[in-house]
Amino acid sequence: MYQSHWGLVNVPFRGYVDPDSFYESPTHEEALARLHFLVEQRRRLGLLIGTSGSGKSLLLEVFAQQLRRNGLPVAKLSVLGLEPAEMLAQIAAGFELNPDPADTVARLWRMVTDRLSEFRYQQLDATILLDDADRASQPVLDLITRLAQHDPSPESRLTLVMAGQCDRMGRLGDRLLGLAELRVDIEPWEVSDTEDYLKSSLARAGRETPIFDPPAVARLHELTQGIPRRIGQLADLALLAGAGGELEQIDAEVVESVYQELGVG
Repeated sequence: MYQSHWGLVNVPFRGYVDPDSFYESPTHEEALARLHFLVEQRRRLGLLIGTSGSGKSLLLEVFAQQLRRNGLPVAKLSVLGLEPAEMLAQIAAGFELNPDPADTVARLWRMVTDRLSEFRYQQLDATILLDDADRASQPVLDLITRLAQHDPSPESRLTLVMAGQCDRMGRLGDRLLGLAELRVDIEPWEVSDTEDYLKSSLARAGRETPIFDPPAVARLHELTQGIPRRIGQLADLALLAGAGGELEQIDAEVVESVYQELGVG
């Protein structure tokens, strides 16, 4: 790879959900604060909305870790491609139950709701984080609606968060959308966020001196439209190209060339 050329101890831009690589930009900091508000105020349902690559999945993982460190029960799962029984089984597992693969939807429902009753008795705020909610099947959406309406009392301790892309959230339907009490939007980064992200990621990988010159940062930000995942992808490819060319620094021309040749976007 390119680590030795740039004096790095590991890869700075990772293409998977890794809380250790989380960069808390202002928009992500605000989103986390709003998610904590949902749980602390015992709101029933919140929506986490952002474009593809904005960091929704990573933000949910970071949020889940923070809740667990506070001793709060949390189940985090992607509902993409799940059947109702699979979703309930994953929630049950997240709440430290041991569902059997042969359990029916009815049995899994009782397990989960009984656990929620225990949390309520223990005065523990429970959270279910549902990633890719905009791609859930209708039976799963119906089950989420049922969960959201399971305990309508003020003493309910359950908060659900559904994450998805803005242009697809209409798939949730009026009934679910009508239950949402807070919408949390992740906005694209400003160029200063991109610059800070590049610096902090490279520093974490062992490089303190800049690799991307200011015009390269500006062009990288422009080409990726401030979308975090795209920024990481293009920066990674630019480092690879720069190492291949034995360059000492990445300039805007390298960023542009990589973007055009490899089709990042």
